[in-house]
Amino acid sequence: MPGTSPGGSPEREAGAGGRPRGPGRDRRVRFLLPHTAIELPSVREEEQLFYRRLEALVAPGPGGFAPLFAADGWSNLTGERSQAAPGRAAPGGRAPGVTGRLSGPPPPAEDRLLRKRVVRDGQDGPRPRPGQEVSVKVLGVLEDGGLVERDPRLTFVPGHGDVVQALELGVPTMQPGEVAFFLAAFLYGYGRPGREPDVPPEAPLLFEVTLLEVRDDPDPQQLPPAARLRLGAQRRERGNFHFARSDFAAALRSYRLALRALDGPVAAPPGPQEEEELREQRVKCLNNCAAAELKLQRADEALAAYEAALRICPDNGRALLRRGQLLAQQGRDAEAALDLRRALELDPASKVIHAELSRLVKRRSPSASATPQEPRHGPMPPPSPGAPAPPATEGTA
Repeated sequence: MPGTSPGGSPEREAGAGGRPRGPGRDRRVRFLLPHTAIELPSVREEEQLFYRRLEALVAPGPGGFAPLFAADGWSNLTGERSQAAPGRAAPGGRAPGVTGRLSGPPPPAEDRLLRKRVVRDGQDGPRPRPGQEVSVKVLGVLEDGGLVERDPRLTFVPGHGDVVQALELGVPTMQPGEVAFFLAAFLYGYGRPGREPDVPPEAPLLFEVTLLEVRDDPDPQQLPPAARLRLGAQRRERGNFHFARSDFAAALRSYRLALRALDGPVAAPPGPQEEEELREQRVKCLNNCAAAELKLQRADEALAAYEAALRICPDNGRALLRRGQLLAQQGRDAEAALDLRRALELDPASKVIHAELSRLVKRRSPSASATPQEPRHGPMPPPSPGAPAPPATEGTA
């Protein structure tokens, strides 16, 4: 368009009265603005409303949330006074990321460690039932008012361990459209370790949650391959989160849910790259299942998981090494040697595989019978979830 300015709008020459002059004087001018991303103010306004409601609840100070844990006007979602809490669900988010119930005995009755206060009533619709999927809007703060959670639409299935216990237990008590505060001690938030870098250890949290939608949990086998890959990766990462907090039963549950999303027939066949990614994710989940089974002292189940991984990828070095070690522990030396030698071919520089083979050969040599036997290889060292583990340590991927 002739006569346009660098900003994308036409130049206009104004006379004394501010009216345009020139050929376009009596014509309406349409300004052509460049595409610009404009942040809507609603998010900031929502946060401001949230903080105003928070200030009405508790004044900032050294006491933090302590007065709220003892205040009237809240319902308790744990202990004998629980009014609507379902059975204790698996800890869990990204989502907001999150969970962290610690292993060990449950909190005492009437513990007041997870409390609810309704901000706005719902629409008298049915509360979420077991197995249904929910979408919620979440804001969450620490005692100092620092915002650590903000998700305009978090979707999860209560009981699958994808979010913190505060949401696992709290959201099923809500009706569609309801807005509620959930005050959570660290047992129902991010646990004793916290969440680096923004949630300190043993930090209580206060969430404001809006229940947006309730629907039946979609069958992951009917999802397109790309969506299944995302769901599988999300659930595997949640498993790693639980594993890092030594909640191995919850980790195993998340890994199995990830496999459910990744396995089975699909409505639309995946392309070559998606098929390869699905195969890689299955192998990672199976290896992680085996690591969790070992932590739960279930060697046979761990061995079965490694064998399933090797049926998908016969040259997976991690599964070969771990299966070889387990077979050696069971006295199946010939089978163990085959796995370890193949693992060594794939990773000739591995000192761990060399050491395992050396121990196995020494045990099987004729001279070994004349000397005291070395103790068989003990349980795997503790895993290192969250990062690729070297062959020397059992870990999660």
